[in-house]
Amino acid sequence: MNKILFFAHLRDEAGHESVEIEAAGKTVAELKEMVAEKYSVQKLDTSMTAINEEFSSNDEVIKEGDTIAFIPPVSGG
Repeated sequence: MNKILFFAHLRDEAGHESVEIEAAGKTVAELKEMVAEKYSVQKLDTSMTAINEEFSSNDEVIKEGDTIAFIPPVSGG
């Protein structure tokens, strides 16, 4: 199993701070599609993804036990 963490507005959209799903063997892009569909989360394509606290690309493959975080773009002044 893998722990998925949602930050900022993504947490509100998903209705959860974190969820546990089976994502091992999937790419980050495949996981984004799956999560967007299952939890009605929008704009995951513009969100940064971190696997085990290291930023990762959409083509990185997720391993068993990895923790994946979705972090939306941040703006400020």
